[in-house]
Amino acid sequence: MKTYLNPSQEQWPTLAQRQTVASADLNETVKSIFSDIEKNGSKAVKKYTQYFDGVTLENLKVTTAEIEKALTKVPADLKKAIQTAAGNIKRFHQSQQEIAKKIETTSGVFCWRESRAINSVGIYIPGGTAPLFSTVLMLAIPAQIAGCKNIILCSPPDKNGELNPAILYAAQLTGVTQIYKVGGIQAIAAMTLGTDEIPKADKLFGPGNQFVTAAKQYAQQLGTAIDLPAGPSELLVIADDSCDPDFVASDLLSQAEHGGDSQVILVTNSETIVAKVTSAIEQQKAVLPRQSVVEKALENSRALVFETIQKGIEFSNFYAPEHLILAVEDAENMLPFIENAGSVFLGNYSCESAGDYASGTNHTLPTNGFAKNYSGVSLDSFVKKITVQKLTSKGLQNLGPTIEIMAEAEQLTAHRNAVSVRLQKLQNGDYN
Repeated sequence: MKTYLNPSQEQWPTLAQRQTVASADLNETVKSIFSDIEKNGSKAVKKYTQYFDGVTLENLKVTTAEIEKALTKVPADLKKAIQTAAGNIKRFHQSQQEIAKKIETTSGVFCWRESRAINSVGIYIPGGTAPLFSTVLMLAIPAQIAGCKNIILCSPPDKNGELNPAILYAAQLTGVTQIYKVGGIQAIAAMTLGTDEIPKADKLFGPGNQFVTAAKQYAQQLGTAIDLPAGPSELLVIADDSCDPDFVASDLLSQAEHGGDSQVILVTNSETIVAKVTSAIEQQKAVLPRQSVVEKALENSRALVFETIQKGIEFSNFYAPEHLILAVEDAENMLPFIENAGSVFLGNYSCESAGDYASGTNHTLPTNGFAKNYSGVSLDSFVKKITVQKLTSKGLQNLGPTIEIMAEAEQLTAHRNAVSVRLQKLQNGDYN
């Protein structure tokens, strides 16, 4: 990681840049694949699966027999760990359920909101070098709690045309209704458009690389909702003298190993901390199986030294990280100063891995600066909020004149009349 000392605010946009793919080329690729799948359906999906994943499939859907076979391959201790994580995630997301609250805004006028599940949701689970079975828990559990009828899962197959057994175990544990061996742009296109094998989803969820993110954004243009722009993983750690450099290094490496396009940032008020963390990174990195991936990610990562931690927080709010660790003294009292972050981890023992797997919070979070205007996935992501109002006769009499005056001022006579005809009948005694 390259170190920058007291970078000026003019440098911040450059220091906050993530790795990108040329958007024109990327968008053209996305449009081309979507167009092909719209015309040729599953035949095109299979073609791209062969091209990108190197495997030829006759059937895209995972069968019951395949699931049962995969379940026998999941070690008992991993099953237990997944169950523990699922329990915590379920408890946290159940706490987000709302009870409708009727508010009497004017005497006789009642308003409230009702939640309704999105009928069909598509969840994308990255595979490749790190099959993220934990993401199944993060997406399928709130979908199940919300009451979504159809939970469609797509994930790229391995060279043998199979999905990771842990992904299938997590899927059957959390109520996924249909599973398909499809990844990348073609998976997003299939769930957006629907094919002869893969049903159309009303909303798409799940992280992925820049190709998947671009495909989701294109899907949104075609009328399919998405959770949020979730691309390559990123982490920013703010550390002062109270931090443990070994802990900080381990957190930076944990995110760097997601992929070569991941990014990690160290923000501190001490060059000594940078030196200690850098040394710890070198020691810990040497024994990591994914060392080459980590090294590539570190090439696009950096350490920033500011005069004060408060200035470092200002940079963090500008950067808007997916994950933010406050490895600083009295971390919880620093929380009110955090404006932009997907998920925050307080103190030396709150490792980012806890949120990735089992603390209970959702790890599907906005990246690439989108934490400035997006929230992470929650139970609300899987429901629609329907507003309801009920006016009694007294309520209409109380509020009616206000509506009539406003409608008349906007020259919408029919709007005014919808109130006036009711008030007139009430005045004539035709209704109670």
